[in-house]
Amino acid sequence: MAGLILLSACKEKKNQSTQGQGNQRQQGPMAVLGYIVKTGAVSEPLQLPGTLLPMEETEMHSEVSGRVTGLYINEGTNVSKGALLVKLFDGDLTAQLKKLEVQLQIAQKTEERNKELLKINGISQQDYDLSFLQVNNIKADIELLKTNIAKTEIRAPFNGKIGFRNISTGAYVTPSTIITTIRQVSQLKLQFSVPEKYTSQIHIGQIISFSTDGSSKKYLARVYATESTVSESSRGLNVRCIVEHSDASLVAGAFAKVDMDFAKNDNAVLVPSQAILPQARGKKLVLFNGGIAKFVDVQTGIRDSANVEIISGVKPGDTIITTGLLGIRPDAKIKLSKVQ
Repeated sequence: MAGLILLSACKEKKNQSTQGQGNQRQQGPMAVLGYIVKTGAVSEPLQLPGTLLPMEETEMHSEVSGRVTGLYINEGTNVSKGALLVKLFDGDLTAQLKKLEVQLQIAQKTEERNKELLKINGISQQDYDLSFLQVNNIKADIELLKTNIAKTEIRAPFNGKIGFRNISTGAYVTPSTIITTIRQVSQLKLQFSVPEKYTSQIHIGQIISFSTDGSSKKYLARVYATESTVSESSRGLNVRCIVEHSDASLVAGAFAKVDMDFAKNDNAVLVPSQAILPQARGKKLVLFNGGIAKFVDVQTGIRDSANVEIISGVKPGDTIITTGLLGIRPDAKIKLSKVQ
């Protein structure tokens, strides 16, 4: 009986000793993986849709109504500034002009005679002034008629390429009739929209790279203007660029793919994505500080498939923890099993 009691006491003492050793193991430092913070290159590339536009483009309209008597539009050809495209009927205006030119000749001769008579006091100054005024009135009427005749001639406003014509000889046109279009395609513009958060990073003179569908060739364009406000519908800022070194493969109206990289940074502080601890009001990293876990608030930037940019909170050379994050408490003892 005494032997049984002694054996039971020994077992109980052994169990207590084993439990105490287990508690000691649980209270020891947790083994974790560390990572030394370093710098690297980070970027946020975007591909924005754009459109190629002619440098100048306008619809051709007549200032006055009339019948087309001459049509000099060769569709799809280039024309020079001032080239005659359409001629409207001006027979009545021409007849009035000839009549006024005859009246001007008579009035000028009358004014010359009255001028000689005035020298010998043959007429009064008032009579001469009336004849001089008559000459000037006729001249003004002639200039007005010439202006009206010029309105019957529709000419190219700039060097450009003519589109399809919408009228034929003999047609009656009005100022609302679209006769044709003319585009200046020797120089092209590129228009695209930049998301609102990147508007501050667009500046005049900035060089933009773009490509077109069906071609891998890269083209360059230079920003020359931005819209004054952000679009309420797209929440973007419209940007216009002048295409540098345009070639025949670029066509006005074509779709363009604009390559932008607004956040490129070759010296960004980077940490692995799994090291970030999301919080209700921010994000944290666990910093290894002499065997103690220190939780620090960080501000993150760009994220890629493996790393996250840290804007503030840690610096290059710091050691952070990448494993066992859910089991670590603030100021807990930890040890590094491996450092990356």
